[in-house]
Amino acid sequence: FPSGARVRFACLDHENDKHNFDGAQISLICFDELTHYSRSQFFYMLSRNRSTCGVKSYILATTNPDANSWVKDLIQWWIDEESGLPIPERAGVIRWFYHIDNMLYWYDSKQEARQAQPDLSKLAEPKSVTFIPSNLEDNPMLLDKDPNYKANLMALPLVERERLYHGNWNIIEAGGNMFNQSWWKIVNTPLDEKRTIVRYWDKAATPSGGAETAGVRMSKTNNGLYYVEHVIHGQWSTHEREQIIRKTAEQDGTEVEIYLEQEPGSAGKDSADFTIKTLAGFKVKAQRATGDKVERAKPFASQVEAGNVYLVRGEWNKAYIHQHHNFPQIKLKDMVDASSGAFNSLALKKKEWKYEQDMDIKFFEPAPPFSEKISLPMWW
Repeated sequence: FPSGARVRFACLDHENDKHNFDGAQISLICFDELTHYSRSQFFYMLSRNRSTCGVKSYILATTNPDANSWVKDLIQWWIDEESGLPIPERAGVIRWFYHIDNMLYWYDSKQEARQAQPDLSKLAEPKSVTFIPSNLEDNPMLLDKDPNYKANLMALPLVERERLYHGNWNIIEAGGNMFNQSWWKIVNTPLDEKRTIVRYWDKAATPSGGAETAGVRMSKTNNGLYYVEHVIHGQWSTHEREQIIRKTAEQDGTEVEIYLEQEPGSAGKDSADFTIKTLAGFKVKAQRATGDKVERAKPFASQVEAGNVYLVRGEWNKAYIHQHHNFPQIKLKDMVDASSGAFNSLALKKKEWKYEQDMDIKFFEPAPPFSEKISLPMWW
C-alpha cells in the first residue's frame, strides 16, 4: 500500500513455525479456523501483535466449534454450559484477563482486573476479549446466492451438523451420535435385484492382538439405496482367517467384487498380497485407506441417518447395530471399519476402478465458506 502497510498470508503447519515470526511487529493478526492452531502458537503470536504505526494492535479470529479444543476454554463464559450454544445476551460483551503461568484469570472490567492483580497491573495492562457468534441465517447473501448450501449442512452427520450449522460447542462423537440404533431399518431381502455388490474385509493385524476380522457384504441399487446384506466377524488364526475369507468368496460368487483394507507398511502389503493369492479366481483389490476411522465413517453415517441404508435380517444384526451405536468409544471397531470401506468403495466406485490395485483412497471434505463460520473477534 502507498502508506507502506503490507498484507501477508502465512501458515503455522508445525508447532515451531511460530518462531518464523521472531522479531516481527504485526498490528493486525487474523486467524482462520483458530481451533486448528495450538494454544501456544496463539499466545506466542500474541507477543508479536505490536506496532509503532499508530494503529491499535488487535487479533481477529474465526472458528467453528470443537468441544475438545483449547478455544472452548477461552470462550467458555460466552457458551451455555448445558446446551453448548452461545448465550445471546453475552454476544459482544468484553471481558478482561491476565495470563499467569499458563492460566487465565478473568474479570468483568479492566478496573476489576487491576484491583485483583495490583502488582502485575503496575507492569502490564490486562488483555480484553470478546466473542460474537453467528450462523448461516446471519448471512442472507450466501443463502440468496446458494440456497442449496443449507441442505448441504443438514445432510451432514449429527455431530458435524450440530457443530457447523447450530454452533454447538459441547457435542462430540459419542455412542448414539454417529450411528443411532433407532436409525437402522431391517428388511428380509434387498428390494431391488439390480444392484452392485461388494465384500469388504477389515483384517485384524495379528490374531492375538485383541482385534477381530470382519467382512461386510454391501450393495448399492440404481436409485441410491444401500443394503448391508451379510456380515461375518471373529478372531481367527492367520490360516483359519484366510480359509474363511476364501470360503466366503465362494459362497458370495464371482459377481461380488472383493476389497481388502491394506494396513500401513511392508507387513500390511505382504498380508494383502497373501490374501489376494488366496482369492485367485475372484476380482479383488487392496486399498490403503487414509484418515482416521471416524472421518472414514462419516459418509456412511450420513446415509444411515438419512434412511438410505437397510440391513438384511440375520443373526449378526444385533452385534452389528450395537458396535455401530457405541462407535467410536467401543473397543472393537472392525464391523464399522469394514462397513465404511464397503460404502466408500460403492459410492466412489466409478472413479476408483480406473486405478491400479495399490491405489490410495483419500476422502476430502471441503471447508465451509468463511462467512458461515462462528466469528471470534478479539480486541486487545
